[in-house]
Amino acid sequence: MLKKAFTLIEVLLVVAILAILAGIVILAIDPGRESGDATNAQRSADVNTMLNAVYQYALNNTGSLPPVILDLPDTAPVEICNVSLNSNSDCNGYLDLSILIKENYLRAIPADPTRTSNDNGAGYQMVKIGNKITISAPGATDSQVISATR
Repeated sequence: MLKKAFTLIEVLLVVAILAILAGIVILAIDPGRESGDATNAQRSADVNTMLNAVYQYALNNTGSLPPVILDLPDTAPVEICNVSLNSNSDCNGYLDLSILIKENYLRAIPADPTRTSNDNGAGYQMVKIGNKITISAPGATDSQVISATR
């Protein structure tokens, strides 16, 4: 009685087909793009959270923005400081929004999700043009523009 078995060619053909299908699935999922989309979503949430905190402060203070923002020169973007209230570090060269933490508008200043430097910058920038404030995330992946203006 003759046993039926797979030939080497048939096994190699099935393995090749599976490898091609696995490659197509990996390309379709694109984990690098998914990761970039997730960090950009976090950046967008951080930008909106900070802008909402600034304007909540203004609503509770007869329409006045925090003094540190009022002192900003128009049209010059300044990086926001990422120093907590308990830190001994300073915000020299950065925009210090710690008043928003002191007055409970924010629990902490958010930092860019991919920030790796040890300096005090949060990776987000603020610019004041007239009465409008824009907070942006210049480090967004895939050259996306992430900003919020009010």
